[in-house]
Amino acid sequence: MTEKYHRNDPMSDVISDDYRMLQLINRFGITLGFGDHSVADTCSAAGVDTATFLAVVNYVKDETHSRPDALADVVSLPALMQYLKNSHSYFVDYRLPHIRRQLIEAIDYSAGGRIAFLILRFYDEWAAEVARHMEYENTSVHPYVERLLHGVLPAETFESIVCRHEDSHSSIEKSIAELKSIIIKYSPTGTNAQHLSDVLMEIYMAEEDLLLHCRLEDTLFAECVRRLEREVRQRGTTADIGNNECPADYSSNEELSEREKEIVAEVARGLSNKAIAEALFISVNTVMTHRRNISRKLSIHSTAGLTIYAIANGLVSLEEV
Repeated sequence: MTEKYHRNDPMSDVISDDYRMLQLINRFGITLGFGDHSVADTCSAAGVDTATFLAVVNYVKDETHSRPDALADVVSLPALMQYLKNSHSYFVDYRLPHIRRQLIEAIDYSAGGRIAFLILRFYDEWAAEVARHMEYENTSVHPYVERLLHGVLPAETFESIVCRHEDSHSSIEKSIAELKSIIIKYSPTGTNAQHLSDVLMEIYMAEEDLLLHCRLEDTLFAECVRRLEREVRQRGTTADIGNNECPADYSSNEELSEREKEIVAEVARGLSNKAIAEALFISVNTVMTHRRNISRKLSIHSTAGLTIYAIANGLVSLEEV
């Protein structure tokens, strides 16, 4: 892999070349106003590890051809973890609340009624999912790595921790795809079209940013941690190692059956699985199986999303939900 950026390049050239680098320098704690200083000088002045900075920006610039194993050779894991923690704070404390405020301003809640509030609720569920994902990393993944950095090999392996968590990235990706689809298809009439288009563009950009962040964690960060784990193990530390299997995921474009449509309608009306089972004279296990199939077929995994689907497709009326 040929690196695009090098330590002697002017930092201003790096930023001018790709707007996404603005997000990266902020998460490294680098501020604008560095004049004609080089990448190395700018990083040094900000107390940032230059090699780690270059590894991240080169990964972002050419993710397709990046080799995490080569980039990991020069990365400082503490510096990379600090970057990831700052990224978590950026998403949870700034970007997602900012998009929510824009969404509230864009949608006419007086005209949109229940649909408008359901769209906002769906967004809140997705934002909460992202926050839970990042909290897990802050409280479980990163402390595990910090113990490795202190030469301690925990009882669990990095693979077992990631295995419990790895479907979270795909879940976030599916949820934001649902959110965009719902806004595009079901936004209430009377909404400020230009304002809503601007918000949707913000969501698309946040999606690109967030998914790139997740892939960096899955590749470059994971490669660095696995190397460190091997080094600590080779120094003679032993531990009881566990192993967990992760379920596969799949999707489908099948039509809903009449029974599945009934269940979607009952979900939209606010019934629990048990109440649905009683209303339709079937078992709770059957309801749960139908709901898994519904989620697979529609690629909708939240109650808010199913409610919007039910209203938009005439399975229930607004008055029923």
